[in-house]
Amino acid sequence: MGAIEEFEKVIAKRHQYAQDWKQKNGGKVVGWLCTYVPEEIIYAAGMLPVRILGSHETQDVTDAYISSIYCPFCRDALAQGLKGRYSYLDGIVHARSCVHIRNTFVNWERHVPIDFAYLMFMPAHVQSPRSKPFLTKEYGDFKEALEKWSGKVISRNDLVRAIVTYNTNRRLMKQIYELRKRDNPPITGAEAMKMVIASQLMDKAEHNKLLGQFIKELYGRDIGRETSARLMLIGSEMDDIEFVNLVEELGATFVIDEHCSGTRYFWDEILPEDDPLAAIAARYIDRIPCPPKDWPERRRLPFILELARAYNVQGVLLYQQKFCDPHEFDIPTLKQMFTENNIPTLVLEFDATIPWGQFRTRIEAFLETLTFNLV
Repeated sequence: MGAIEEFEKVIAKRHQYAQDWKQKNGGKVVGWLCTYVPEEIIYAAGMLPVRILGSHETQDVTDAYISSIYCPFCRDALAQGLKGRYSYLDGIVHARSCVHIRNTFVNWERHVPIDFAYLMFMPAHVQSPRSKPFLTKEYGDFKEALEKWSGKVISRNDLVRAIVTYNTNRRLMKQIYELRKRDNPPITGAEAMKMVIASQLMDKAEHNKLLGQFIKELYGRDIGRETSARLMLIGSEMDDIEFVNLVEELGATFVIDEHCSGTRYFWDEILPEDDPLAAIAARYIDRIPCPPKDWPERRRLPFILELARAYNVQGVLLYQQKFCDPHEFDIPTLKQMFTENNIPTLVLEFDATIPWGQFRTRIEAFLETLTFNLV
């Protein structure tokens, strides 16, 4: 079985994978809701960090718990907890980011049976010189909470091993992303998304082995289709593989992305420091931020433009989860930036399910304009 098929299997049977890991390793499984959660510390404790994702199904169980004007991802994720699909989780962790996903965590803690729940205080003003010392102390408190809960001391060597494993994972995925710069990439956007989402569900050491296999499979690989329009996908949480597949079936190819289920999740490594907790904290402070934490310097914007240029992007899909204010506020600025650089954009608003009929018409028209501009 090829690496892609393995990624697909894990994604399709994510709950079974976690339960099998738990039975095999005798460790705890901890769910996390935001990419600002320091998975490395959980992993160093001998636990499996698993991202809590939605189902992209219509649901009617969250209205009594969370506002209907919160983003569909937050409501969908909470629905999975209320329905018992994550009943195997031993713990749940969240690092403060937006108010929507924080309320998913709060309601999960209150209404879904769970042994351990931890809300971490992630600085909002990450540009402040006080943010790294603050977060290092916060990570120390988190480490102590995990130790008290599990009865296992997390040593410095445990942390270093976790850092090495996670850095290896990031480095290998970036190596695969580099192949997408080619005129005819050996990997589709949907396949790249499967790879990254699987990394958020699997034991990183096991995922690293699959990445090594995948790299070997990709060299010399021909995906059997023209690349056509080279697209970039930008926005809030995005794990809708079906949508990416449908767009690519129209003839386009997603060659790069900037969202928290893609580059924003894995792009930045942890740099060595004497104190592993300080090194981990520095990574989460210095990483490419999500919109709520990208003030006042706006580091994310030049990073996005640099990616667009490096990957020879010809068109950009800007999407937002419905009611996601931070990303919606960014859209006018992003549109202006791309207009000034002669890169067309299309804005789409996502709900739990996709109105593909409406989307298809708009995307086809967008791709036609790109084709016209390229002639």
